[in-house]
Amino acid sequence: MNLREAEEGKEYIVRSIDVDDEDLVSFLFSLGCYSGEPITVISQRKSGAVVSIKDGRYNLDRGLLEAISIEEK
Repeated sequence: MNLREAEEGKEYIVRSIDVDDEDLVSFLFSLGCYSGEPITVISQRKSGAVVSIKDGRYNLDRGLLEAISIEEK
């Protein structure tokens, strides 16, 4: 399942991030978004979603949401 399919308010665990851009992977890592870490979708929007990672909230676009594989906690 990817992050785009996640339910709002439910905590998930990041399984993998499938993108070819190493800079983007490094940026997500600096936010705390990497394999094994919890992530929660705060609200879904047409163009993306607001997610909670560690102590921060971030707006991710649809393409990135689909690239982040998750599993239920």
